[in-house]
Amino acid sequence: MQIMAKLSRLVLILLTVISLHGCNGYDKLLKGNDFEAKYDYAMKLYNEKSYGRANQLFENLTLHYRDRQKSEEILWCYANSLMKSGDYYTAAYQFLTLTRRFPYSEHAEEASFLSAYCKYRESPAYSLDQGITKDAIDELERFAAKYPQSVHIPEVNAYLDELRDKLMLKDYEIAYGYYVTEQYHAAYVALRNFVNLYPDSPKREDALFYILRSGYEYAIGSREEKVQERLRQVVNDFDRFAASLQNSKHFEASQEIYTKSKAALAHLEQGNTIKTK
Repeated sequence: MQIMAKLSRLVLILLTVISLHGCNGYDKLLKGNDFEAKYDYAMKLYNEKSYGRANQLFENLTLHYRDRQKSEEILWCYANSLMKSGDYYTAAYQFLTLTRRFPYSEHAEEASFLSAYCKYRESPAYSLDQGITKDAIDELERFAAKYPQSVHIPEVNAYLDELRDKLMLKDYEIAYGYYVTEQYHAAYVALRNFVNLYPDSPKREDALFYILRSGYEYAIGSREEKVQERLRQVVNDFDRFAASLQNSKHFEASQEIYTKSKAALAHLEQGNTIKTK
């Protein structure tokens, strides 16, 4: 009886495949109500790595088999098929859906990792908006917290380092952008925040230098009663940063800012005024 059932199943699959070789066979199957045939052909396409065509069938099947037998398997294959065809955004959603609908599935841990991985793959270049990058970091951190012994932890840590570097570069680009556009006070504040947030950043030396330049430009462009106070802040910043800048390409330029600030302060302390912008 089992042999006959298997033979019947094979015959059905064969007839489905043959019928699909017709001009409109695939479209008829997709639009039709023979969900067993859809399932068989979707799995065939999936195993043959024809993911684009499989995806349409799997999408249709997820709606029909929702909360029914085969639902978990279909959702798992659909999410993998989307990922393998490069649709990381939709794949991440489907993997996450699987973990929520089937939290005790044998695929739950892997689906959780792959959902985070797909978001990592969606993360854009650092010069673009980093909302997706932040989402990916959150999901990778949640995976690491939930599965600390997972074989994927080394990968997760590497992805987190890469994504955090993107955020660091984006934050520096924003802070430096204020300096370039002569918004010196905003640049000063943003660059100081950057240094505090990323103390080990390779951009640290540049940030320290532009803190001095922004502070100086902000000071000499201030109202007369504020110039002296703000120049003192530039001198204090140089004293605090000097050790970090000593071997920097910016050291001579930083010293020049310090010297100019000290001279301007001496001039003001003698009761003179300096020309402000």
